[in-house]
Amino acid sequence: MDERSLSVVAVRSVGPDSVAIDIETPAEFDAQPGQFVKLTLSVDGEDESRFYTISSPDVADEFEITIGIDPDGDVAPHLADLEAGDEVRVSGPFGSDYYEGESRAVLLAGGPGIGPAIGIAERALQDGNDAALVYQDDDPIHEERLDALEADGVSVTVLSDEADLADAVAEATDDGGQVFVYGFADFLDEAMAALEAAGVDSDEAKVENFG
Repeated sequence: MDERSLSVVAVRSVGPDSVAIDIETPAEFDAQPGQFVKLTLSVDGEDESRFYTISSPDVADEFEITIGIDPDGDVAPHLADLEAGDEVRVSGPFGSDYYEGESRAVLLAGGPGIGPAIGIAERALQDGNDAALVYQDDDPIHEERLDALEADGVSVTVLSDEADLADAVAEATDDGGQVFVYGFADFLDEAMAALEAAGVDSDEAKVENFG
């Protein structure tokens, strides 16, 4: 989709220094869980663009992105101040490492990577498939959705930033499945090492590096 101006439907706090923004879905926007969009807005008269991964299980009517708010950031604080009815410019979707109806999704998420991970887990359940989720963050977000996933039978493990991933990843991958990894570079390095230690080929994982 070429860049379009789209209306904000809602802005919600989803945990410490984090918001979820619901944006209207335009015609012919056929994004899949795990893909991302380019969001542009004007800040002090200058266009600023950032990429955000979709965190809703589908894009019917509206879609969600989850944003960590750095109070000293150039863009995120302005996004957190948006209100329903405001407009943002969006293009996409982009990305090839997304959910494609796999029978079992193993989600490894660090920090804001929980956004796409939780969306994929929810979509997998909607499709009648299985999921397991390992989430590393000292200040977890989207806790209500994590609790709901666990209540629906998803294996959910939440670890502190200092915790070793190895045991949790080994347990999550024990029954096989397509691995998805979302987070910043340091988390990706840890996750890949944990996959290899568990005997899983990390080259087969679908990975998005947040920087």
